[in-house]
Amino acid sequence: MTTRHRPPLTPAQLADLQDLALAVRAHCVRMAGGGGCFLGASLSCADLVVYLYRHVLQVDPRQPDREDRDWFLLSKGHDVPALYGTLAELGFFPRERLAKHLSPDDCLYWHPNRGVPGVEYHSGSLGHLLAVGAGVALDLKLRGHDQKVYVLLGDGELNEGSVWEAVLVAAAHRLDNLIVVVDRNGFQANLRTEELVPLEPIADKFRAFGWYAAGVDGHDFNALHDVFSELGGSDGRPRAVIATTVRGRGLRNLEARADRWFCRLSDGEVAGFLAELRGGGAVDLDTPGLVVR
Repeated sequence: MTTRHRPPLTPAQLADLQDLALAVRAHCVRMAGGGGCFLGASLSCADLVVYLYRHVLQVDPRQPDREDRDWFLLSKGHDVPALYGTLAELGFFPRERLAKHLSPDDCLYWHPNRGVPGVEYHSGSLGHLLAVGAGVALDLKLRGHDQKVYVLLGDGELNEGSVWEAVLVAAAHRLDNLIVVVDRNGFQANLRTEELVPLEPIADKFRAFGWYAAGVDGHDFNALHDVFSELGGSDGRPRAVIATTVRGRGLRNLEARADRWFCRLSDGEVAGFLAELRGGGAVDLDTPGLVVR
């Protein structure tokens, strides 16, 4: 496989990624106030979205629809707070707009909306956007363009037959410009994936379908940098990165809890979580007033 080596992350670049990820997590917490959001899974993929936008995707916040851009499709659309927070931090739209999350006078809803600058496609029903990504990648190939298409899947989506149909089609058409990132946080809604429909070995399954596949710690920016530096080339194989993550990453009492799927936080709980992100004490989630499902 032909590789495209990138220099290692510098200390300044690593600090930048950590700061950006922290800011995005804070935005996710704020969006969990009021009407709430799918906080745990948004936090599990925050580092992945931040790294892709900062060091992988060729996109321009000033011209998000440029024809020569790379594409990012958030198939696990309920985790859109991580995407909204990243887009706002990178200048696709003003940060202040995040305060309108779920407001009737804006379109920052529970799932990606094409009306938001930087959002490529609506998503909500799981299992659909890999097929969309394969179609975009094939179109780019047919027109002789060299952009890449990145699709972020939830691990629970791998129970959908439409995902594996798209995996087969992508391999058949040798779409080596298509990259899947699986957010392997180990949960599907309020149950562990391996208790519902066991998924392992995920990487071997992608390889059996004709893909290149690699595993990585989805919260280690240096490891992510190494893996994505090896995804270049044109050997005809689509690529899959299986990123092991922790649901609720960054909030100690939220991490890896099956019962913390959807959260609607009070103002006090939002303030407590923000303090924890800044280095304060952990928030006790087993107190009255927290709405979860």
